[in-house]
Amino acid sequence: MPSQDGNLPANLMIYAVVALVPAATVWLAFHASGLIERGFQLSRRRAVPAGPPIARLAADLRRLDQANRDVPPGTSMVRRRGVQMAYDDVLRDACRALDVPESLATVPEGLDKELERTRVQLALRAAGLVF
Repeated sequence: MPSQDGNLPANLMIYAVVALVPAATVWLAFHASGLIERGFQLSRRRAVPAGPPIARLAADLRRLDQANRDVPPGTSMVRRRGVQMAYDDVLRDACRALDVPESLATVPEGLDKELERTRVQLALRAAGLVF
């Protein structure tokens, strides 16, 4: 009787299916309740916010705004600039949290930056952030 080498891959696939289906069925029978329960737990999870809580952002804005206004005379320009940059960073974080458009990172220093900062502050207040 001649061998049918052309059907060997198909025969191996059929053998693999016949051998593995009963084992997979038994495994599924033992683990189905756990898989279903885990699926329900995943669907009940709440989304984790990407940034800091909005209350902390508001507190940081109040603190940095006060620090920016109360810079004592004789303070180095590096320190003044550092406080201003920290304030701008928190403003940008608050804008991301409340979906307020801003361009503080791209506007050059000077009057344009001050105007953008004021616009962002007003937009955040309009969005309900009190600081």
